[in-house]
Formats: sequence, C-alpha cells, structure tokens
Amino acid sequence: MEKKVGIVSEKLDLNRLVEDIIRETTNLGGGALVLFIGYVKGKIGDSIVSELNYEAYEDYALTKMYEIIQEEKKERDVLDIRIFHRVGTLKPGDITIYVAVSALNRKIAFEVASKVLERVKHEVPIFKLEKRSDGEYWVFGDGKRVPRDIAKSRTS
Repeated sequence: MEKKVGIVSEKLDLNRLVEDIIRETTNLGGGALVLFIGYVKGKIGDSIVSELNYEAYEDYALTKMYEIIQEEKKERDVLDIRIFHRVGTLKPGDITIYVAVSALNRKIAFEVASKVLERVKHEVPIFKLEKRSDGEYWVFGDGKRVPRDIAKSRTS
C-alpha cells in the first residue's frame, strides 16, 4: 500500500498513484476516482508570478492531513483519500498539491475531493510566499494576500 499523505519536494508519479488507488478500491466497489492537481499560476490580475515558496510545519501538517482523511472517509461511499503537498521553491506551471478521492460513485468523489482540498487550504500549516512583479505576498487558504512588507512591520 502506498502512503496516504505526504509533504514532498518532487512531483509524484501520477500513473503509479492512480493504479495503486484503483487496485486497492476495485474489489470494494470503487467506480470513481477524482484527482485534483493544483499548480502555480503565472499571472494574478496584472502581475506576473515568478515563484511560490512553500514551507510546512511537517509533523503537524501530516497529522492534520491524516485527520482530514479519517474524518472525510466517514462518508459511507468514500473508499480512499490521498493528499500530497509540495514544498520548496516552485515556478509557474509546477504542481503544488495532489488530492485523490476514490468512491463508489462520481458524485461523492467530486464532492469529497472539493471538501478535502478546502480543508487542506484552511487547516494544514503550509505557508505560501508568492513572489510577483508587484512585490511579495503571503497567501492564505481563503486566497487573501498580505504584502510581505506589512507582515514584517507588524512583527517588528
């Protein structure tokens, strides 16, 4: 069995991930697998993004991801959930997050994948610094951006 969660510095082998989930869920009645892949945007508004720096409080992040999986698997038709988040310096087009949900049907798989993604964005301690043509911004799970200069001045 493959790992269910991870804080990773490299891209995953998607074929291996998909094959593993299908192998583990087919005989359980699985019939749907939704895979969400997030990647670095190259443009936000009129600003060009040069890179995103992701850092994680890894032990706690992994614990929270496992908690999310356990809570979301309580849905009777969910068979498997996997969450992997990249860390490090990523460029536009680089993959940042993988969320995979297998369920008995596609409706449940889509709904739970969306819910898991939102929970990861809001609950897991992964920090994102966006570097763009108009400055540097801390980005929060709700999409709110705070200029790094303001964040620095509040802690000084």
